[in-house]
Amino acid sequence: MAVGHTLDPGQAESLFRDLMGQTAGRFGRVEPRRTAERMVRGLLAELPRKNCWTIAEQVGDATPAVMHRFLSRGAWDHDGVRDDVARFVVDHLGRDGAVLLLDETGDVKKGVHTVGVQRQYSGTAGRIENTQVVVAAAWATERGAAFVDRELYVPPLVD
Repeated sequence: MAVGHTLDPGQAESLFRDLMGQTAGRFGRVEPRRTAERMVRGLLAELPRKNCWTIAEQVGDATPAVMHRFLSRGAWDHDGVRDDVARFVVDHLGRDGAVLLLDETGDVKKGVHTVGVQRQYSGTAGRIENTQVVVAAAWATERGAAFVDRELYVPPLVD
């Protein structure tokens, strides 16, 4: 959870259980809650690439169908989970000397069918490209740092 700090496996599992317990009420049914837990475990795993295929394989699924369904049609309170995670992070990292870090990242996309893609300057590419821009917020203290929010920048429609 915290950048620059090492947690022993027992402590990491305890924190993971606490976080999953704190967000449990944001899922209407046990199935999406379990899928969310498995997805988070996959996201925390050391994988060279993280997408529904690699995460599904990491957690023992034969295909990414369950992960796809969870992300595209799953019924859960996204904003509530975000708020719970932010509270969890602040509670565990503290407020003393805290800084809210904002970062805008452009992700180069090859096509034009992904939401928010537009030809725009990307610092990642160092030039104008088809890019999707995400603004992320992280909470940082001397104890560590963790993401607490994100927003996809959707460019205005141009005639």
